[in-house]
Amino acid sequence: MSTEPQTQTEEELPFETANDRFKRSFGSWFWGSMTAAVLIHAAVMFLFPNMMATDVSYTMDEFEVMDLPPEIEIPPPPEQIQRPAQPVVTDAQIDEDITIAPTTFEENLPDDLPPPRSDSGGDLSDQPQFTPHDVAPRNTNNQAVARALEREYPSIYRDNGIGGTVLMHFFIDETGEVQNFEVAESSGHEGLDEAAMRVAPVFEFTPALNRDQAVPVWVQVPIAFRAR
Repeated sequence: MSTEPQTQTEEELPFETANDRFKRSFGSWFWGSMTAAVLIHAAVMFLFPNMMATDVSYTMDEFEVMDLPPEIEIPPPPEQIQRPAQPVVTDAQIDEDITIAPTTFEENLPDDLPPPRSDSGGDLSDQPQFTPHDVAPRNTNNQAVARALEREYPSIYRDNGIGGTVLMHFFIDETGEVQNFEVAESSGHEGLDEAAMRVAPVFEFTPALNRDQAVPVWVQVPIAFRAR
C-alpha cells in the first residue's frame, strides 16, 4: 500500500467564493485608490486660490471721566412708637339715676338766628317769601288728604294712566291753619293743577316754631296724583 501524499489538481479544487475573488483583487483596488487620491489632492492644491491676510485691527473710543454725585447722608431710622397705655377700669361709683336738664332756646340762644318776624312789614300772607323758623309745620290729617286726592283726581286722567305732581305754596298761620295757597310749580297738566287747588284747603298742619315761638310761615308741599 503506497503512503505518498496525493496532490489535488485544479479540477479537484473546491468552489471559489466572492470573498476569495475580492481578496485576490485587493491589491489592484488599493493602489488604484491611492493613485486617484494623489491626483485629486494635486489638482486641488494647484487650482485653489491664494489666501491673503486682511487687517483686522480695531480702534477703541476714549473713556470719558464723569464726576460722581455727592454722597447722600441717610438719616437714622425714626424712634420706635410708644405703645398705647392699657385702659384701666376706674373704681369711681357713678349714680345710674342721672337727670339731664331740658335745653331751651332761651338758655342757648344762637348768634346767627334771625329774630321772629314782626307785623310791621306788611301782610305776610300776600305772596310766598322767606319766613325764618327752626321747626317746620307737619301735616296732621294724612288720611283726609288721601281721600281728597282720590275724590278730586280727574277720571279722564286716571283712566288714561296720566299722573303728575303739583308743587304748592302754603301759608300757615300761628295756629297751623292754612290761610293761603297757590301753585308753585305746575305738573304739566292743567286738570291736575286745578285738582291740587281743590285738595289744598283740606290740609291741616301743626304751627311752625322759631325759638319756641309759633310763627306764620310759607312752606312748599308736593301734591302727587298717581294712576293705578
